[in-house]
Amino acid sequence: MKRNKLNHRACWTMPYSILSGLTAIRLMLDTIDGGEVAEGSVPFRLPISDFRLLSNARTVAGLALVVMAACSTPTTEDYPDPVANPQSPLMLAGDWVPEDPHQINFDSLARIPSEHVIVSDVRDAGGTRVNQHNYLEYYNDRFWAMWSDGPGEPRAAPEEHRDRVPRHDRANQWVSFAYSKDGLDWSPIFNLTGMPEEGYGWIARGFWAREGKLLALASYYKAPGYRGEGLQLHAFELHQGDSIYWSHLGLVYDNTLNNFSPKKLPNREWMMSRRDSVGDVYMMVGGTKSFDQWESFPIVKRNDPSLGAEEPYWWVLPDNNLVGLFRDNQKSGFLFRAFSTDNGRTWTKPVQTNFPDATSKFNAVQLPDGRHVLVSNPNPEKRDPLALAISDDGLVFTKMGYLAGGRHVDYPHVIEHDGYLLVAFASAKQTVEVLKIKISDLDNL
Repeated sequence: MKRNKLNHRACWTMPYSILSGLTAIRLMLDTIDGGEVAEGSVPFRLPISDFRLLSNARTVAGLALVVMAACSTPTTEDYPDPVANPQSPLMLAGDWVPEDPHQINFDSLARIPSEHVIVSDVRDAGGTRVNQHNYLEYYNDRFWAMWSDGPGEPRAAPEEHRDRVPRHDRANQWVSFAYSKDGLDWSPIFNLTGMPEEGYGWIARGFWAREGKLLALASYYKAPGYRGEGLQLHAFELHQGDSIYWSHLGLVYDNTLNNFSPKKLPNREWMMSRRDSVGDVYMMVGGTKSFDQWESFPIVKRNDPSLGAEEPYWWVLPDNNLVGLFRDNQKSGFLFRAFSTDNGRTWTKPVQTNFPDATSKFNAVQLPDGRHVLVSNPNPEKRDPLALAISDDGLVFTKMGYLAGGRHVDYPHVIEHDGYLLVAFASAKQTVEVLKIKISDLDNL
């Protein structure tokens, strides 16, 4: 479906399949502005300064971006559509977007005003402590935060670890929590899960407000890392009275690490993503009859040659179809996108979009006015800065602003409440930090 909506300087109507006849072309890796990029019978010239070509097995995907960038400026785009055009790569557009989105000057993005608070900080532990996997929820007149908390393994001298990520997801990791009335003044920190058995750990997986109760999800794993035997997703239930504590509710689903907590589908079922012990990606649908009743539907294998799918996120579009985004661990430097038209049972083949990404976790939320906000690390070179992008329709993002940076910042979670966004994130996987943002300030981007 072609829509006359945007005038973006890129030839997105050029299909990726054009490369199928160019597999014999060898690229000259030292190409600079105006230099020939192909040898043989199909030479052409590249009009983009310092366009970086890939030297490994992903060269063909990189050449696709070169071909599109070399096209003349169109007046219409091949706009994405879940039914008519699920293969469109267009996800970022605007006069401010260069032909190669990797060339965006991310440090020069407009600053988004916010109030900032640090909930937990273990950076002075010299890499021996980790805070990561931050999640937020608003429930019963309080903001709640949870995160993975536990031992880290240093990679460098202690004095060098303040902005360097320790080895993480080690044995004896637990989940911590805190609460706040306003999202800025936080309670002391408490243990949510209790300590795991020796050699195991807990990974925070988000809050789930279900049937008037607040559940906290956490995956149990055999250390180090979540992949391998012993992986399970569990639920804990909040109790509030004379004291605040969580009790273990039970096993949600075996062999499961979700990415974010369940959300409602148009048919009122719940859905959340799932990765299993080998890293294959699924969607889980259910959760209505009981917190532990789910069906699992496969999407992408971990060994898929075109996408190293990791940490997916999804939302409902205005037509009640679904869009899913994927981090690419094959380091293309872009997000991938797929669509579902049957409430998550089946999905289109994920397609590389033109939205840049640092190969990092991201999150999104829909605002009360219908716009969608995506919080991510868009700089493909590093997890700095953390940025916020805005889409009017949940398909193409046209604005982007700077949230935090000048250091390693990652793994955001964003919620909306009462005219504000709250964004939780970590610094070098050693802090829990929260930004409180007036939604009205986003109109200045």
